[in-house]
Amino acid sequence: MPAVQDSIDAVRIAAAAADRMKGEDIVAFDVTEPLAITDIFLLVTGDNPRQVLAIAEEIEKDMHVKLGRDPREREGVSEGQWVLQDYGDFVIHVMDRESRAFYDLDRLWKDCPRIDLQLPESPAPNEAAEADQGSEGAAK
Repeated sequence: MPAVQDSIDAVRIAAAAADRMKGEDIVAFDVTEPLAITDIFLLVTGDNPRQVLAIAEEIEKDMHVKLGRDPREREGVSEGQWVLQDYGDFVIHVMDRESRAFYDLDRLWKDCPRIDLQLPESPAPNEAAEADQGSEGAAK
């Protein structure tokens, strides 16, 4: 049985918060088949401990304000390498690059369906530069 829509909607709010804080490699896996304890794992990468903590804080803020939900458990806040936020029906992992590469949760859950997070697509570097030049030219 796939993840329930309420969980998917909540994870999309969390992903949008992470994206706003410049989180990278944001991906969600529907883990309902192999795990009975939760529906979704959301993975996010931050560049450094400060950004990892900022992403986790922004996610918690949005979850509280928009859904009235707070994590049941929260771990890793003192280190800032891997912050785990357990919301029951979904778990959020905000990790620095080294931890994400070392633990490779993406590989571990690769056989699980991915959830479309409906995040805005980032333009490729060349497209972004062209868009900036185009807007500068329009302003002249």
